[in-house]
Amino acid sequence: MNATSVKTSFEGHNGAKLAARLDIPAGQIRAYALFAHCFTCSKDLNAVKQIAVQLARSGIALLRFDFTGLGSSKGEFASTNFSSNVQDLVLAANYLKANHAAPEILIGHSLGGAAVLAAAPLLDDVKAVVTIGAPSDVEHVLHNFGSDLTQIETDGRAEVDLAGRKFTIEKQFVDDVRSAKVLDGVANMKKALMVMHSPIDATVGVENAGAIFAAAKHPKSFVSLDNADHLLMQAKDAAFAAKVISSWVERYISSEAKDVDNEIEGIRVSETTEGKFQQIVQSGKHRMLADEPESYGGLNSGPSPYDFMSIALGACTGMTLRMYFDRKKVDIGRISVDVSHGKVHLEDCVECTHENKGRAGRIDRFERTISIEGGVPEELQEKVLEIADKCPVHRTLETDSVVATVLKP
Repeated sequence: MNATSVKTSFEGHNGAKLAARLDIPAGQIRAYALFAHCFTCSKDLNAVKQIAVQLARSGIALLRFDFTGLGSSKGEFASTNFSSNVQDLVLAANYLKANHAAPEILIGHSLGGAAVLAAAPLLDDVKAVVTIGAPSDVEHVLHNFGSDLTQIETDGRAEVDLAGRKFTIEKQFVDDVRSAKVLDGVANMKKALMVMHSPIDATVGVENAGAIFAAAKHPKSFVSLDNADHLLMQAKDAAFAAKVISSWVERYISSEAKDVDNEIEGIRVSETTEGKFQQIVQSGKHRMLADEPESYGGLNSGPSPYDFMSIALGACTGMTLRMYFDRKKVDIGRISVDVSHGKVHLEDCVECTHENKGRAGRIDRFERTISIEGGVPEELQEKVLEIADKCPVHRTLETDSVVATVLKP
């Protein structure tokens, strides 16, 4: 089950629009989680995407966003600090609560890990917190500034090179991180905690994980990300962390759906703005993707519209056959239906009626192949074909339909 990633936004601490993505499971949503990225990183880091996909497989939706002035978010990065990051996290949680459901899980990477530790006591609905490579002392981030730290303190600001990118850092940022006391709240946050850290992390030493773990009260867990770098750049390291997180949070969330209020009547299809054609399809509580193949300019992230028509025909055929044989108390094996679609010229259509033959042009042709495990007794074979043709979707496709379209004001 892959996540459907939908673009969204909300207002940050200074009113600037913060860019976000809500990664939604295909089925029912059991819980919502919130992710805080590392210092000067973004919501689109590969490790974050991996975590989103794994959580979706467990029925957990993840909101990931860019902090003020970073990634696709508006606002001035130079005016931000650790405290404002915590404020943005709380506002992100409020956005989820107002529009979907309150987040029960907080996940933070590096400085984002320290931020979720600071935000957790402020969010009553949060049940579990995960940190990845987080510093126990926020002042640790100042080590990234090197000799520029002196200029910041002397001149009030300086341009700092961080991983090949230039960022303006103001003195207020330095003062703020020096005053932050993350560990003071860890012992009393009353949330389950999992600390994840690599023993060879060269950016934030593993001793930081030890300090966070020692300060926390049970329930708490520690997971060693052996041989991983700080950003989990290796796909196998990101995948391992994602799988462990999705498994660990299972015991802290409900098995009941959290998106009851978001259930819709009928079908709603909306653009995700990811790629040229990708759409999110909602049917009641269920969600899935529709798309086009890469050869048509799509991302190939879901069935095409005609694929969905074939799916409808195949599913309806299998269900109709099952209902008939169950009602007749006939024991048959598992039913499978293969469906393919194409357009053929009417003169080449063997199955077309005489009336259709008189028309010009091409016609849609669905080829349906029914398979039943163990085979079907010869005396029932004609009945299978007869009942398959009584499938309601089959009848709809073979008769004229009316589509009434209304433009919503």
